[in-house]
Amino acid sequence: MARNSRDSPARRERRRRVHHSTDSNGELLPLPAPIYDRDSTPSSPTKPRRKRTHRPTRPPESDSSKTTSNALSAGTLAKLDALNNELGWDEYENVYHRVRETRTDRVVEAGEDRERRRREKERRRRDRDEYHQPRKKRRVISGPQLERGREDSYIDEKYARHAHEHTSVIIVGVLLLILAIAIPVGIVVSKKNSGTDSSSSGGATTSSATKPANSNLNGISQSDIPASARGTVLDPFTWYDTTDFNVTYTAATVGGLSIMGLNSSWDDSAQANPKVPALKDAWQYGTMPIRGVNLGGWLSIEPFITPSFFKGYSTRDNVIDEWTLSSKLGPTKAKSTIEQHYSSFVSERTFAEIQAAGLDHVRIPFSYWAITTYSGDPYVPLTSWRYLLRGIEWARKYGLRVKLDLHGAPGSQNGWNHSGRQGPIDWLNGTHGALNGQRTLDLHDQLSTFFAQPRYRNLVTMYGLVNEPRMVVLDTNTVLEWTTSAINIIRKNNITAVIVFGDGFMGLDKWRGELQGHDNLLLDVHQYVIFNTDQIALDHSDKINFACGGWTAQTLRSQNTATGFGPTMCGEWSQADTDCAVYLNNVGIGSRWEGTLNMASTPGGSSSGSVLSPTCPTRNNPRCTCDGANADPSAWSDAYKKWLLQFAEAQMTSFEKGWGWFYWTWQTESAPQWSWKAGLATGTLPSKAYERSFNCSSTIPSYAGLGLAENY
Repeated sequence: MARNSRDSPARRERRRRVHHSTDSNGELLPLPAPIYDRDSTPSSPTKPRRKRTHRPTRPPESDSSKTTSNALSAGTLAKLDALNNELGWDEYENVYHRVRETRTDRVVEAGEDRERRRREKERRRRDRDEYHQPRKKRRVISGPQLERGREDSYIDEKYARHAHEHTSVIIVGVLLLILAIAIPVGIVVSKKNSGTDSSSSGGATTSSATKPANSNLNGISQSDIPASARGTVLDPFTWYDTTDFNVTYTAATVGGLSIMGLNSSWDDSAQANPKVPALKDAWQYGTMPIRGVNLGGWLSIEPFITPSFFKGYSTRDNVIDEWTLSSKLGPTKAKSTIEQHYSSFVSERTFAEIQAAGLDHVRIPFSYWAITTYSGDPYVPLTSWRYLLRGIEWARKYGLRVKLDLHGAPGSQNGWNHSGRQGPIDWLNGTHGALNGQRTLDLHDQLSTFFAQPRYRNLVTMYGLVNEPRMVVLDTNTVLEWTTSAINIIRKNNITAVIVFGDGFMGLDKWRGELQGHDNLLLDVHQYVIFNTDQIALDHSDKINFACGGWTAQTLRSQNTATGFGPTMCGEWSQADTDCAVYLNNVGIGSRWEGTLNMASTPGGSSSGSVLSPTCPTRNNPRCTCDGANADPSAWSDAYKKWLLQFAEAQMTSFEKGWGWFYWTWQTESAPQWSWKAGLATGTLPSKAYERSFNCSSTIPSYAGLGLAENY
């Protein structure tokens, strides 16, 4: 009777309530302007950002080169906070609060839901304590709980009848809601998980990925996070993956960039392999060859590396790059989907395997939205920053030196999908070109301040300015002036690493006499035989001849300041002998090999760059086909495997005439000729990068005589 007297109709009604949450796919933003119209100057959704007035100074150095790993102390955090206040670095805080404000409704609603759940939980606890009636079992009918206390104490019969009468209607409604949410998400997830064969094609780990345990959150409470930071990128309870992160809250920044997740000490004693020095010892660049690999498609999504992101969409959806993918998914789904990719595509095991392969450097591409976003940007903001920092620490653990690579600049420096947005170039070009050039300089101001910290002195030894600026379209003098400004900013912030700039596709010989007078600069060229109709038409033997002859000669000329710039390396190369890989030439576009490269079918409808006649070595007699080129490696002939190995080793020999090389890339979902991991599995790359059986003084066999087809 006591229970019934207190169990009022209003209380029973509260127990009957069911809260539903919905999520939006988001609307696709307006299509980008025509892609290949070099003269187009479309408007940009960006607005100028207030220029910072404070110039950072380099943080004080530590004498420690080898320590154990500890969480940041309160004293350390206090010093960093004081230093940042002195330097005026508030940009990161402004950014994450700006992101928070753009999602105010969702955050407030989520907060209200959490508070309602907390009050309801507390009410149920008080009821149990007051009546001393522990629940022995429960069952759920479409949300409301039919609670059982003592043996005969179900909730009153009137409520039970009411619940029974409406059960079927509610279940149908809930099922429809679940299907409405699950079907589009399932398409993305299933496509992300399909076609991923890590054994044969260096596939992503997402196919078998499960949510990380995040056990390091067990020792802290969400109440430890200040209310102003809850739900932001500084709240570890919102992180999909906390593995190997320091989850102690801190708002401290260096250069306006968060140090959240880092430990205060580090150990530089690791050595990648017996052929190279430990991190604590200097690398003799120009004398010791770089043998490295890219982590492409990880923090900057590239369609041909992870085609599963894009295969679930139709042409009408126009999902062709990270911009349109993020737009289509909407902010919530984009964050959850892409962060799971950050977590699973590269892991600590990746770095262990890179070390075991005899490699000694990693080039890590990332894009500007790791640091900030601008008005109208659909990208997932800031999240990739902590994954970049964790990846760098894993590289440290395995003695691998790091080259930073800004792969996507504001406005897109080349208009290609791997810059984030396929379309017109709005960097140092077009309506907002000057603004986006300045934004990129501001980013380098922050990045160089951050990576000038003593913890990175031995580890981040190569610092890239911007990946593949398309200087055959951009004004050359404008790019050179920008490059000089960037170098000056980076050096002023006390970066001692080698600064790397791209050749801009002008050709190595064009760089003679340019950018002289700066110390420790390195020219980066990317060498492939498949994006040029003359080179893709070479037969297999001649492709090796070209690597040994043409590229060796280019490298030697470039290394000599009398005929070229000086220090030169190859920052990207692969074993691909065709351009057949799915989405290599853009999403939904064909190949030069088959003569189906129809750029008129791309957004904007330009025919520039189209190749509509087959260009394989047989000139379509017999017919050029991509079937064999895209076959599973288990179907490869012994002759093809031999060619892949010798072509790779010929390129290594050539590029080591300069400063060395970085292979593109470590792993792909379905393009094994572009995956070092797949090459190891198939025996088409040496088991150790420094132990090779072929060099350019070796006899190059006639692969046609070995039965290797030239048309596939």
